[in-house]
Amino acid sequence: MISSLVAADTASGNLFQRLIDWTLAVPFTTYEIHGLEVIGVLIGVISAWYGMKRWVWAWPIGISANIILFFVYLGALFGADQRIPLFGQAGRQVFFIITSIYGWWRWNQLRKARGVSTDQAAITPRWASTKERLGLIAFWLLGTVVVHQVFVALWNLSPNPYWTPQWWFYWCDAWIFVGSIVATYSMARGWNEFWLAWIGVDLVGVPLGFATGYVPTAVMYIFYGMFVLYGFSQWVKVSRDSAGQSDREPSLARG
Repeated sequence: MISSLVAADTASGNLFQRLIDWTLAVPFTTYEIHGLEVIGVLIGVISAWYGMKRWVWAWPIGISANIILFFVYLGALFGADQRIPLFGQAGRQVFFIITSIYGWWRWNQLRKARGVSTDQAAITPRWASTKERLGLIAFWLLGTVVVHQVFVALWNLSPNPYWTPQWWFYWCDAWIFVGSIVATYSMARGWNEFWLAWIGVDLVGVPLGFATGYVPTAVMYIFYGMFVLYGFSQWVKVSRDSAGQSDREPSLARG
């Protein structure tokens, strides 16, 4: 597959462009999906699985998916992908990477404090306090308003004459962008609420993915919706079991 891409490199764009626009035929249909998007999505699923198990490896694996998906969502800007560029989806990959570096460091510190290896649970989850919950909700709502205005301003700077977004488009993109930051930060803190934040993201992400042609992403959100419910139950169970124990999480847990 890669050799065929290289051979056709000079014929239609460079290798980077061809990788972004690399498509796979869906068996028994005429539909094609973007291969790089599928790879990024699958790596993201693996990261989510490790996150549910509370393993440190969830963070570096997730970062690799973020890098791939960043270029996927902005493919049109590189002259490779003909789909609508999703600035919010691309931008959140940058914040994912930043927040994931923090989560990676934090979980690793907690893992060392607990004296466990990298293939064991690094943290003990807990519920966020009332103050912390209110802070997350306020940040999500106010952040969505601010980010929406930023996306609209970016669009006005360089509008596409062949496509005009509906009024809801940037609201959805902004909601997903800010909500993803809330969820990832909450995961880094070890709060059970991070699963609930993902549900809020999924409810908007699924229809937006289908509406803009990012079908693998939309399917990923559907899978995540089911996976999140299971992961949420597992974290709640662990936090409930640990609540009655006398030994507490190392002080870094609330730092």
